[in-house]
Amino acid sequence: MTVPGAWRRAASGAGLLGADGTIASTVFAEMSALAVRTGAINLGQGFPDEDGPAEVLDVAVSAIRDGRNQYPPGIGIPELRLAIAEHQQRFYGLTVDPDREVLVTAGATEAIAATLLALLQPGDEVVTFEPFYDAYGGLIGLADGRHRTVPLRLPDFQPDLDELRDAVTDRTRIILVNTPHNPTGTVLGAEVLRTIVELAHEHDAIIVTDEVYEHLTFGLPHVPIATLPGARERTVTISSGGKTFNTTGWKIGWLTAPAELVTAILTVKQFLTYVNGAPFQPAIAAGLRLGDDYFTGIAETLRSKKDLLSAGLREAGFGVANSDGTYFVVADAAPLGFDDAVRFCRELPHLAGVVAVPLSAFCTDEYRARTASLVRFAFCKRTEVLERAAAQLAGLRH
Repeated sequence: MTVPGAWRRAASGAGLLGADGTIASTVFAEMSALAVRTGAINLGQGFPDEDGPAEVLDVAVSAIRDGRNQYPPGIGIPELRLAIAEHQQRFYGLTVDPDREVLVTAGATEAIAATLLALLQPGDEVVTFEPFYDAYGGLIGLADGRHRTVPLRLPDFQPDLDELRDAVTDRTRIILVNTPHNPTGTVLGAEVLRTIVELAHEHDAIIVTDEVYEHLTFGLPHVPIATLPGARERTVTISSGGKTFNTTGWKIGWLTAPAELVTAILTVKQFLTYVNGAPFQPAIAAGLRLGDDYFTGIAETLRSKKDLLSAGLREAGFGVANSDGTYFVVADAAPLGFDDAVRFCRELPHLAGVVAVPLSAFCTDEYRARTASLVRFAFCKRTEVLERAAAQLAGLRH
């Protein structure tokens, strides 16, 4: 199918526009189809295979039965906006006005889309780290922005600060930051965060932070950029309930920002989904008010799964990078004799009955050469599934 105008820019930004002007399928779609076709264990897609806490699910069921099934307010129900404000205060000491500085969205991706569409003018530059969540490139293209990237360097996937300083200029409108970081699992260091704030002030840029994995870190605290001196007044903080409460299909996200930015973003958001998820909004509000033991527990459980899969990958012969957060761990297939991760991922279901995705799917052409043999595995699956995957991967050594 050929695509015109804005959609062409979006497809091009996402790396999906072929030379003949048609939209190519993503590697994620290809690998998911391969998993179905071969019956392989799908460690490529980043969604859990277990439901979230019963306390949260029960509220959604009750809301449906109680008739909370029509359009909610455009900015989100008051109950959820208040719970988001309470969450920001409870965990980070951030005071947020639930009526003027909170906006509920159809997942974090819509929050990012509405923010970029609201705040960018044609030709404005957006700086991200690379690799980057694949939606960023498409959304920047859709907003008619220009995408500049700063590479995350092995072995710890932290950026070179001089390269960051070179990338942010007076043409930069938005610095888009994802920490904890998908796909690498890195948590950006304190000096990196401070430098981002300094550069935003120096070049009058807005900071947009994607923090959907905020409660899924392993031994390192999550530090929202908005808590740093001088950051809050120019930061849009984005998160969602999908990762924290194993409800990725509900698509309940939100952003917090100064009131004037929320107003601008809402102006665009109302023409995207308008509203969504009426019975799920009170459920996520209940989730945000769960006790501390829930939030520490989900991180501890996920950490044990990360350790299990990482050990299995090492036993199979991969080089394995450290993951400090998220659902993901990056492994190097080069020690197994594969220098092309795309080819390796296409063969892996047949070799070991497991599906993963190449890290190059999250990269521009320039960066792909540096990540040619790197693969992303998701460990947000049941323990028995990860144990079976590790056992099957061990066969790669033979």
